[in-house]
Amino acid sequence: MATKRISDEQLVEIIEAAIFVAGKPVSKRHLKDTVLTELSVSMTRINLAIEQIQIHYQTRGIRLVEVGSGFRFQACASLAPWLNNLWQERAPKYSRALLETLSLIAYRQPITRGEIEQVRGVTVGSTIIKSLLEREWIHAVGYKEVPGRPALYATTKQFLDYFSLTGLDNLPPLPKQQQSKIDQLLSDPSVRELSE
Repeated sequence: MATKRISDEQLVEIIEAAIFVAGKPVSKRHLKDTVLTELSVSMTRINLAIEQIQIHYQTRGIRLVEVGSGFRFQACASLAPWLNNLWQERAPKYSRALLETLSLIAYRQPITRGEIEQVRGVTVGSTIIKSLLEREWIHAVGYKEVPGRPALYATTKQFLDYFSLTGLDNLPPLPKQQQSKIDQLLSDPSVRELSE
């Protein structure tokens, strides 16, 4: 049973340092179960400490942001033109096919490769699915109960983290015309699932 008590200032310092050194997003639950495990700290106090840290960094070059798997510090997007000079290598360029595939998975998950191909009108190369799986942006969440039992794909917390999203509800809305076209293509009885 946690019995040690700490001040609000100490709690802010511990949480700030833990998120800073973690190297990956940290959830409130993970903070409570690890660095705060021996301390008598409620989730309400953790929430207040995180809010205090966020307020402190509002006027700084970095921010404490919440992403899919927790909280992390990241540089302000407005500073990208200067910070990009720190890295000699350029950000990877993603093909239109990869981005279309990822978008369909994000907006229509769970979705099969055959359904993606039906909407796009072309075959989805196995290298695209492999690349998305290797980046851990998608994963198979099950298999559709049709002949061939194709994998059903959905996005991961790493996808949310990479694109700085807290959840799929933060995705920009699809225009109604595109949404209805996708619905029409996916409801077409001629959609044939391909075994993978």
